[in-house]
Amino acid sequence: MTTIEKHHFSNAHGEQLSARLDMPDNPPHAYALLVHCFTCNKSLRAAAYITKALIAQDVAVFRFDFTGLGDSEGDFSDTNFTSNVQDIISAAGFMREQSYAPDILIGHSLGGTAVLKAAGLIESVKAVVTIASPSSPAHVAAQFSDAQARILEHGSATVALAGRDFIIKQQFLDDLQKTSVLNDVENLNKPLLVLHAPRDKTVGVEHASIIFKAAQHPKSYISLDDSDHLLSQTADASYVGKIIAVWVSRYLDD
Repeated sequence: MTTIEKHHFSNAHGEQLSARLDMPDNPPHAYALLVHCFTCNKSLRAAAYITKALIAQDVAVFRFDFTGLGDSEGDFSDTNFTSNVQDIISAAGFMREQSYAPDILIGHSLGGTAVLKAAGLIESVKAVVTIASPSSPAHVAAQFSDAQARILEHGSATVALAGRDFIIKQQFLDDLQKTSVLNDVENLNKPLLVLHAPRDKTVGVEHASIIFKAAQHPKSYISLDDSDHLLSQTADASYVGKIIAVWVSRYLDD
């Protein structure tokens, strides 16, 4: 039986972010920090099945809701890519305070892009994994390209994302445009696993190529074949979790 611990920790502005730690029956040989996709939350189906697969290999998994999403405090409209990176660093700091600093950073979609930015600032991390991640934060703006003129004219606009309405402010767009992660990838100095489906319709597989080319060895790429962007099929999400557990084992201390 998996043990689930519910937690809250403070972000950079003192707001409480909701988190959970899934623990295996056996003493874990590693701790993973799993970061969800843009406008998603820690309870996303894919995150649950990736966690389950990692737990089966005795990897404990910590996941949380970004500011303004899920059960976390804060206003989503005041967040941006940079604040997401800060949330990841805050999560890692909380884990360290609890005596289980993250060994593995895993990020899905834009969460993976944020992980690439944060990884070099988290000393305990031994390996990094991206899943269907853009090579540039600016790519996410394509999801609301029809609203960008309104955002620039009025300073903000309500946009529909994944069936829900969100307020996007100009500061969000400005932050996307000024932020790059490829220098961070080049200087990562940690093993990197890039997972991406060649027919991903949300983030094209060319983004995986850009990330992979920028990274130094050791690095690995694994195709997710017919998986969709959100890994909505249980088998695909479970496969990702199993692959991560096997791949990362060679980079962990005995």
